[in-house]
Amino acid sequence: MSFLDKSCVEFSEALASKAPVPGGGGASALTGALGAALGSMVCNLTIGKKAYKAVEEDVRAILSSTERVRQRMLALVDEDAVVCEPLAKAYGIKAETPVETAKKQELMETCLKQAATVPEAIVREALACLELLEALAGKGSRLAISDVAVGAALCSAALEGGRFNVVINTSLMKDREYADRLDSEVDGLVTRGRALAERIVGLVEQRMKKS
Repeated sequence: MSFLDKSCVEFSEALASKAPVPGGGGASALTGALGAALGSMVCNLTIGKKAYKAVEEDVRAILSSTERVRQRMLALVDEDAVVCEPLAKAYGIKAETPVETAKKQELMETCLKQAATVPEAIVREALACLELLEALAGKGSRLAISDVAVGAALCSAALEGGRFNVVINTSLMKDREYADRLDSEVDGLVTRGRALAERIVGLVEQRMKKS
């Protein structure tokens, strides 16, 4: 059963349980999907309004992109569970001989690299959504502009959550060149995302203060 088929209550109960999935990665992806959804909502509340006719085509383009991010983030909820389950099983493998230990380490390395792919994708999608929300902050309906900031806050949480889920995997990898490269890439994306989120809040606060 897909986690997306669960109700909000069921998902939160699954998240609260001791089951290995869903975990922080799935929660981050769902949070990002909600942030993108708020961006789409603001677009839909702006399109068709005379006061925003001049920017309507731009807003339609933003809507198309926020919907792509929303759908991708939702898919990543289940993808995170798929890549994390093998890692959880690998942790439980008993290794009593040198041969068994070597085989377990090799399997762990493969699973760790695979498990890091989804949170990296979450970081990239969260950053993409923040870029869209920055544009929307100056063009969306002022009546709903606060939700651009809320969307940015959710995408920021997804961004940071994705980063933590990358780092928890890279910190255990034996291939340090691969791990350090991935950490560096993700840190660069997160730095950009943090700056974007700060700008979005500033833009939204300015527009809310205007009479």
